[in-house]
Amino acid sequence: MSASIAIVLGSGLGSFADHVTVEREVSFHDAGMPESKVEGHKGRFLLGDFAATKIWVMQGRVHLYEGHTAKDVTTGVRWLADQGVTRLILTNAAGSLHPTFSPGEWMMLSDHLNLTSTSPLEGGAHFIDMTDVYSSAWRQHMRESARNIGMALHEGVYAGLRGPQYETPAEIRMLRAMGADAVGMSTVLEALQARALGLEVLGFSCLTNWGAGLSARGLDHSEVLDTGQQAAAQMLRLLSVALASDGK
Repeated sequence: MSASIAIVLGSGLGSFADHVTVEREVSFHDAGMPESKVEGHKGRFLLGDFAATKIWVMQGRVHLYEGHTAKDVTTGVRWLADQGVTRLILTNAAGSLHPTFSPGEWMMLSDHLNLTSTSPLEGGAHFIDMTDVYSSAWRQHMRESARNIGMALHEGVYAGLRGPQYETPAEIRMLRAMGADAVGMSTVLEALQARALGLEVLGFSCLTNWGAGLSARGLDHSEVLDTGQQAAAQMLRLLSVALASDGK
């Protein structure tokens, strides 16, 4: 038996997989996709049970900044769709741009800004409607689930950039003026590909740090991993409640 729901784990969130009763494992290599060389991205698919729900877990992802194309970084989404997945949860580690969205907290994506200058849909007239790219109905269910467990869950706009360098303070000011609440280097291309395949999409950002210029501290990838690992327990609790009560 396969699964209709999949979750993609971002930087520092790989420990989620430890809570899945695994019955099948497929490496990125065996699935025909490139393997990430970034710490915190294991590079495998797991099929198993979580919260009495059969799910696929994509533990890690590849990125544009590693030298891959938009088609490369969305191979995993197409592979999951081929396995029968119809609903996709995307997670990432992101910098907070909102003054009341603090590091260590979670933001559910209401929309995004694709600032990568590319798309996995290039090469044809793939005019996909992105009005509700992050499912409003699914977001409402997660909103209610977070309220029921007393979890602070922000909602906002995610800006997806190419990286790999972190943004400058001037770039952070630009992103805030454009309406972004968080910034990262993934997710938007996966969401585009998923919607083009007809998948229902949900997105979450683990806010691991303040954007450049919003704090006196510098930015470091080890801090991103540490904060993600600490915040993972909140997402585990939310998903365990939300998936167990999901009527679909």
